[in-house]
Amino acid sequence: MKRVALLGATGSIGRQAREVIAGHSELELVAATSGSQPLDGLAPLTQVGGDPVELLDRAEPDVVLNAVVGFAGVRATLWALERGIDLALANKESLVAAGDLALEAWKRGGGRLLPIDSEHSALHQCLEGRPGETVAGVVLTASGGPFRGRNRSDLADVSIEDALAHPTWNMGPKVTIDSATLANKGLEVIEAHYLFGLDYGRIEVVIQPTSVVHGLARFRDGSALAHVGYPDMRVPISYALTYPDRTPTDMSQLDFSSGLVLEFEPVDDDAFPLLGLARRAGERGGIHPCVFNAANEVAVGAFLDGRLPFLGISDIVERTLEETGGEPAADVDELVTRDQEARRLAEKALVPA
Repeated sequence: MKRVALLGATGSIGRQAREVIAGHSELELVAATSGSQPLDGLAPLTQVGGDPVELLDRAEPDVVLNAVVGFAGVRATLWALERGIDLALANKESLVAAGDLALEAWKRGGGRLLPIDSEHSALHQCLEGRPGETVAGVVLTASGGPFRGRNRSDLADVSIEDALAHPTWNMGPKVTIDSATLANKGLEVIEAHYLFGLDYGRIEVVIQPTSVVHGLARFRDGSALAHVGYPDMRVPISYALTYPDRTPTDMSQLDFSSGLVLEFEPVDDDAFPLLGLARRAGERGGIHPCVFNAANEVAVGAFLDGRLPFLGISDIVERTLEETGGEPAADVDELVTRDQEARRLAEKALVPA
């Protein structure tokens, strides 16, 4: 029996994780948290709001599924990595923001870090057991979101409802807006750098509109391996929670005889500048990925509140990155301080001069 602590149990990933756990007799939900929604009776240990670390100490889980949204998941990620407890990570922002702090904790703890992002789960499966020197690079796929094919001028007046209308995935509002701006893909580029130890020049992004191809790994002999399947987050969730067994699920198999077409397109960097901004933040290193994430969270929140136009999201992120940066944080407390400083700068940039 594998004891699971589920952080962010009422969000999109959390609800699907509960479905996966209920369908696997070898998984036991021992602790659950949410940001604000009640959790009565969901698990023996529950917590609404606040830092989950004390709850994790009491729960003694075998695996932590971190599905908290945003920077709020950092302390839980570091808790699991430091202790060598398996971490099923849906909270990419914590790895992006913590960066080297997370890698150092992972090295000390020696546990497993199993990504739940569909793209990184795909790459984990394509790369598993492959000697690093044989890997030429990886390709992250993006659906293109609701605005695929539009140029920058077409995006000036899009509404919140337009941006939330994702064509292939059912996600929470923050991640859905990040998908519409391609900020999510930018965060995933930085996440792939830390997860797989690849420099940024070996991490590509392409548009794959149907979300059937989740990731590709390139090898030095000119070949590539692709991970394909219908877009359903229960697959990577199940893979992470039951690893290394890959237990059966009731998800549908792809029908290759149905005239399946796999098409790929380049990213329009002018229409979606946040992908390039994220890549540059990652390449600069230090605190820049944390700043990118913080400014993006503030800007997305302002857009969802109706205080910022869609194209203003990238403007706020770019201005915040220009005004801050520097060496990486020495510890988690400094990281929290630097994150808060970046948020204040981003909020200030929202106010017209």
